[in-house]
Amino acid sequence: MNRFYGTGVAIITPFQTNGQVDYDALGRVINHIIDGGVEYIVSLGTTGESATLNAGERKQVWEFTSKTVAGRVGLVAGLGGNNTAELVEDIKNFNVAGYDAILSASPNYNKPTQEGIYQHYKAIAAVAPLPIILYNVPSRTGSNVAAETTVRLARDFKNIIGIKEASGNFDQMNQIMRDKPEDFLLISGDDPISLQMIAMGGAGVISVVGNALPQKVSGYIRESLAGNFKTAAKTHLELIEFTRLMFAEGSPAGVKTALKELGICEDTVRLPLVQVSTATADKIKAETKKLA
Repeated sequence: MNRFYGTGVAIITPFQTNGQVDYDALGRVINHIIDGGVEYIVSLGTTGESATLNAGERKQVWEFTSKTVAGRVGLVAGLGGNNTAELVEDIKNFNVAGYDAILSASPNYNKPTQEGIYQHYKAIAAVAPLPIILYNVPSRTGSNVAAETTVRLARDFKNIIGIKEASGNFDQMNQIMRDKPEDFLLISGDDPISLQMIAMGGAGVISVVGNALPQKVSGYIRESLAGNFKTAAKTHLELIEFTRLMFAEGSPAGVKTALKELGICEDTVRLPLVQVSTATADKIKAETKKLA
């Protein structure tokens, strides 16, 4: 589990201007992130636009990512869904070569009860060939994984090793920190509050901003984990405007604009997402030039 202390990056999926996956650019993004000193990469989370990739594309992206990473950093696969039976089969059939864990978001749209969420993850835990990191992101799923449910899952299933917590609810995070098993990882799912979560005992972040600025993000996260909060805060504050712009018109459109400015990939996204406006793009470009 030490592989998941520090900075993880929820990696984008680059597309060519015709909408096809750009594997050359994906290789550049992966190497850019690794060269920036991160601890691990998450392939095909929400930031990877997994919802708009078909099954064949997802398989190819996972395999390409594993081969390109080649064990240099930890690697996590994003595997989630709101059809538990189908997700169980997907996990059973997943090619684990090169992967260290599975990140699985709580079911979206169905709005299950807490017992439903528990039973969903119980079914996954029974078949998962790799450790599981829960993902709570109520703004996208439409339902919250309560602290009591997170702790219950952490205590009942040894292969559920952590949670990417993106509720923004510090009272809930406090409760998880107080009640969780000692080795269960509380990971920030929100770039703007990663430092604060580490201060309360968090294990790091799964970052969007780290796609573009991996060295800055991983650097201040390491300083935070070492207790050097005054040093870390300087970079944290420096990144506030850049981070805000990354999400101003939706993710990953913002960070793809920054990556295009860096010459790493195009800013193409798949519908229903669209590129950021010209006004926002100009602001992102200016901040990228300042920080890169």
